[in-house]
Amino acid sequence: RSISTMEETTSRSSSKVVAVVGGGLVGALNACFFAKRGFQVELFEAREDIRRARHVKGRSINLALSHRGRQALQHVGMEEKIVSQGIPMNARMIHSPSGKLSSIPYGKKGQVDFRKETCLMCRPVRCFALTEAETYPNMQLNFDHKLQDWSAETGLMTFARSDGSVQEIQADLIVGCDGAFSAIRKQFLRRSRFNYSQTYIPHGYMELTMPPVHGEFAMEPNYLHIWPRNTFMMIALPNLDKTFTCTLFMPFEEFEKITTGEEVMEFFHRYFPDTIPLIGADALKRDYFRLPAQAMVSVKCSPYHIGDKCVLMGDAAHAVVPFYGQGMNAGFEDCVVFDEMMEQFKEDLSKCVVLPEYTRVRVPDDHAIADLAMYNYVEMRAHVNSRWFLFRKLLDSFLYAIMPKTIIPLYTMVTFTRTPYHEAVERWHWQNKVINGGLLLGATGAALGVACVLIKNPPDVNKLAGPAEKLWSRLMAVGAA
Repeated sequence: RSISTMEETTSRSSSKVVAVVGGGLVGALNACFFAKRGFQVELFEAREDIRRARHVKGRSINLALSHRGRQALQHVGMEEKIVSQGIPMNARMIHSPSGKLSSIPYGKKGQVDFRKETCLMCRPVRCFALTEAETYPNMQLNFDHKLQDWSAETGLMTFARSDGSVQEIQADLIVGCDGAFSAIRKQFLRRSRFNYSQTYIPHGYMELTMPPVHGEFAMEPNYLHIWPRNTFMMIALPNLDKTFTCTLFMPFEEFEKITTGEEVMEFFHRYFPDTIPLIGADALKRDYFRLPAQAMVSVKCSPYHIGDKCVLMGDAAHAVVPFYGQGMNAGFEDCVVFDEMMEQFKEDLSKCVVLPEYTRVRVPDDHAIADLAMYNYVEMRAHVNSRWFLFRKLLDSFLYAIMPKTIIPLYTMVTFTRTPYHEAVERWHWQNKVINGGLLLGATGAALGVACVLIKNPPDVNKLAGPAEKLWSRLMAVGAA
């Protein structure tokens, strides 16, 4: 943009107040985006400052940072600093019940670094993001501020503090980044034509810790380790302290069947025997009962905005289950998409253009990744055991290598590009039709060719009977798998 246009935009921005509600990862990053544009930013968080808290409630969960999230961090100069705090993951490592290991790469050998996912811990990254946000002179961080009420008409917000005091603030734009159980979103529910759905899946999760062995990782660290067992699974992600966070995903009724330490050991001996010496029998029996299995929720809603006063982002707009590793990345991409629209429409929020356009563009994508996350749970716990699935993975990778502009694996589109999620899904369905149709035509053509040869040169049926039966048995076994 020209210098005069930039000065005009900065002057207009500096007189406006943006209130970001929610001091989590998306809230802190969003605040940086607005502060960088020159807005007066007030960041509100109901809890105390996590950087100074002696005891932090909740768990410091593992997060997967991929291309979409890195692009957002790059916009505000935080990419390299955040990535340096993580561990790159190059592939999935599948653990069979017998202990056999099979690697499924995320991409081709030799692909550049952005083709890798990075495993991060939530709490340190959140602390870093808040510290970065605090460096902006036009930024004010407000902890211990619980939202009581807000007006979509005037932008007036009321916050309560733990000491009983009340604070009011007038905002030109309210950005709800306050999580899956958003207080901001409650106001949306009072409005007509607001669509909302909340779904708890019937599976829960439990976290266990695999300690270092002789000061080193107990397993290869640059992998997402998966123990797929069809109706449930366990995964393990590496941490900088050389531990692994092991997460068991399973139907709640299965969790509830295990009530004693002996039953825990029997269960792990049957399904995850290779992890017992790595986690430790005593630790398993102790940690399994430390906390009950936790629930997972998926949230969809539309629209994401009210007039020109409020917009939802991150889990407040689209909480997803964790099985595609895109929850944080989708939330970070929200920030980029909104920032791109602010640039396109010259930061003019008064004409009700930016917020409706953000809803129009983002809702289909966020609904698509919510559905993909549900699908990927089935893929991770069941499909990776299938020979057909592994064959298709190899075929997709081969076709991608020779036709990279025509055939692109779904995982590549979702994780290593900024292809809109809903477009990635549409292309995936089209590619499946093309590839499966090609396989069917190929099989039909081969069968016709064999038939022609047999007609011209009839074989001795008695000599073929034995081998044919063996071949049929093997094909049935592959189909069952």
